[in-house]
Amino acid sequence: MARKSFLPRGLYGRAALILIVPIVTIQLVVSVTFIQRHFERVTQQLTGGVAAELRLLLDEAEAAESAAAAATRLMALSGPLDLRVALPSQDAVPEADRTEWLDLSGRVVIRTLRAEFPALAPVDLIEGDGLVRLHLPTRWGELAVTVNRARMSATNPHQLLVLMIVTSALMTVIAYLFLSNQLRPIARMSLAAEAFGKGQVIPYTPRGATEVRAAGHAFLDMRARIERQIEQRTLMLSGVSHDLRTPLTRLRLGLAMLPEDEETQALLGDVAEMERLVDEFLSFARGDATEAVEPVDPAALAQRVVENAVRIGGRVEFHPPGRVQAVPLRPQAVTRALENLVNNALRYGKRAQVTLEMGTNWLRYTVEDDGPGIPAARRAEAVVPFSRLDAARDPNRGGGVGLGLSIAADIARSHGGELRLGRSEGLGGLKAELLLAR
Repeated sequence: MARKSFLPRGLYGRAALILIVPIVTIQLVVSVTFIQRHFERVTQQLTGGVAAELRLLLDEAEAAESAAAAATRLMALSGPLDLRVALPSQDAVPEADRTEWLDLSGRVVIRTLRAEFPALAPVDLIEGDGLVRLHLPTRWGELAVTVNRARMSATNPHQLLVLMIVTSALMTVIAYLFLSNQLRPIARMSLAAEAFGKGQVIPYTPRGATEVRAAGHAFLDMRARIERQIEQRTLMLSGVSHDLRTPLTRLRLGLAMLPEDEETQALLGDVAEMERLVDEFLSFARGDATEAVEPVDPAALAQRVVENAVRIGGRVEFHPPGRVQAVPLRPQAVTRALENLVNNALRYGKRAQVTLEMGTNWLRYTVEDDGPGIPAARRAEAVVPFSRLDAARDPNRGGGVGLGLSIAADIARSHGGELRLGRSEGLGGLKAELLLAR
């Protein structure tokens, strides 16, 4: 888990990581190896050439008949060789070899010179004047030779590094543009799928690589099948609604012709109950997929639901937020879900409270009551279709068919949200949160 936390979460980041990390690693390994071997060999060759000139100077000094003759001969040779010599030397000799920590070629220079001249005095390469001062013993005294550092080691390794960095940056930009072009169709398909999950159908044309196009066509086929299924179900439910309501209407008319007594009133109550059950069944089966999304004032929608509940004698309070913006919703579906939650609260409690909260990309309706609530262990069961928990709450307050919370949960999911059940801290009963994505 600790390793996964450092990885990018997005597809762009992970694809770029897969593409760039191997290339950068290979470049670093090859570059370091090439620079080390190439510039070490170049430095050895250059230093070897200087060592040959130093060997010539030492041979001439040793062959001279006197110190003056040796100095004169060395001065004559130093000009064509681009060297500065002094015999005997007047400079102080360093106590030990010294090089900068990052001066890799300096170590090669000293190592090559010591292989040629074991009696070479310590060499100091830290001075920043670009000169190398060498001290060699002769029979006429110590010979001091000053050499330009550029003659002994390669001085432009940074050019290769700069070229490598610029090329890598250019290739990274090109790879990112290519990668972005390949991943953009996937992002578009994701947006189309997310919108369809919320009931919105946006135009989408498969593009990109063959595999991405295949996935896009599969998504379009799936969306078309789901739309056909919804359309067929709607047509079937229209027929079922007509077929069921016709005999119920005949029963109601037949009962209206009978004398009014207790049995007739009881039968009329049964017919009304059957009509209510049919309405709930059809409402659950119909869902909200056929309704269009439109900008809605969520506070005005909740206010209408609360006013309707108050009009029939319910004690409901509404607490809107300070600032309200229009949100794209299916107004009839959200109204149905909110009515189910409010009716459920009034059925099992005496008082209800509706609260609206809005965020950047979400809004939440909270309905609380002072009823017995639902035990935490049975809250998942409460949103299952046709699940009735009346025995666990209050069987004497009347019950439904177990579809109120199921319909609300289904509508919340179709809006990219969810229905959460908990316990009300203020009223002590059930707290139902209808969370919707904006």
